[in-house]
Amino acid sequence: MKKTGSFLTGLVCPKCGKKYDSRRIQHLCECGSPLLAEYDLKKARAEWKKESVSGRKPDLWRYRELLPVEYEENIVTAGEGMTPLIPLPLLGEKLDVPNLFLKDEGIIPTGTFKARGAAVGVSKAKELGVQTIAMPTNGNAGAAWALYGKRAGFRSVIVMPEDAAKITRNECLAAGADIYLVKGLISDAGKIVARSIARNGWYDASTLKEPYRIEGKKTMGFEIAEQFGWEVPDVILYPTGGGVGIIGIYKALKELQEIGWIGEKLPKLVSVQAEGCAPIVKAFREGKGESEYFTDSRTVAFGINVPKALGDFLVLKAIYETKGCAVDVSDEKILEGVHRLADTEGIFVCPEGGALYAAVARLREEGFIQKDDKVVMLNTGAGIKYPDTIEPNFPYLELDATI
Repeated sequence: MKKTGSFLTGLVCPKCGKKYDSRRIQHLCECGSPLLAEYDLKKARAEWKKESVSGRKPDLWRYRELLPVEYEENIVTAGEGMTPLIPLPLLGEKLDVPNLFLKDEGIIPTGTFKARGAAVGVSKAKELGVQTIAMPTNGNAGAAWALYGKRAGFRSVIVMPEDAAKITRNECLAAGADIYLVKGLISDAGKIVARSIARNGWYDASTLKEPYRIEGKKTMGFEIAEQFGWEVPDVILYPTGGGVGIIGIYKALKELQEIGWIGEKLPKLVSVQAEGCAPIVKAFREGKGESEYFTDSRTVAFGINVPKALGDFLVLKAIYETKGCAVDVSDEKILEGVHRLADTEGIFVCPEGGALYAAVARLREEGFIQKDDKVVMLNTGAGIKYPDTIEPNFPYLELDATI
């Protein structure tokens, strides 16, 4: 078997520091914290050069030395990664942010950034001998894990809220997953999955309950740095539900610093949430290190309707340590953002991506974003997966009409 060259050394708890063996199935630390993959970064700095990356395939596995899969035969891929970093000159002019960019995860396999976490998470699960995965989901993660799980030969058990997007439910069905709906939120689905895993011994693929989804998500950070010539922007805005993406981007940037591929500067990381579900924003405003459960949560941006994230303390750490911030926006502004990106720049984003428009506008007005800042909005999915964000009002024509 051919090795990937991964510098993986094991897993570590970010709360208590306990180490775990990455060659055995691991979930949470005994203290209840998520675990993080750890690499020999000193060895990576000495042996791995960024010039070696440029000639590789344009997918996330170009960074395999800092990914947790040890043998190439275990890699499960559909070509995910290296999504475009698109300049937004027209929208930037409107918002007085001329150096505005969109990292568009809408064109990745399965149509959302969840494919990154699924690719790496499923690959490592395959390496560990897993046969059945189970998870709660608001939709897109379940669809991605079901589809990638099928490529790996897994059985997938998916539980999601009944009002999750029909498209994502259909993706799970198409992949042959065992899918169940629950009259409640993702937190309710999570409780059912936890009980079922305890009973059946399935592999828990819930957000941050396995350590490897974050490793796929962190490749967004690697790509942003590479696409800017191994420099970093001033601000990165990220729509935050479970928060794995912002945790992963921060982890990626810290690793790049350790191996000497970027300098001391880090971008300010901005967590964007909906007013109807903003536990991270509330905790940030109160200066806390963890969030409280957000009661009666609701928003049109279904992917960020997470009342309490398991890794909230890691999201807040990333914000505080990069001198970033957390902001919430109304559903009205979220839908306006979807429209503005489409009718100004011709890019149809998901509601979560639409939330970033209002966040940039507000932060520019408040002076947090400066006019000469290089700003990246991270759109997490394709707008076509959310057809109900647009209210159609089509004029009808007679058959002999002329326009």
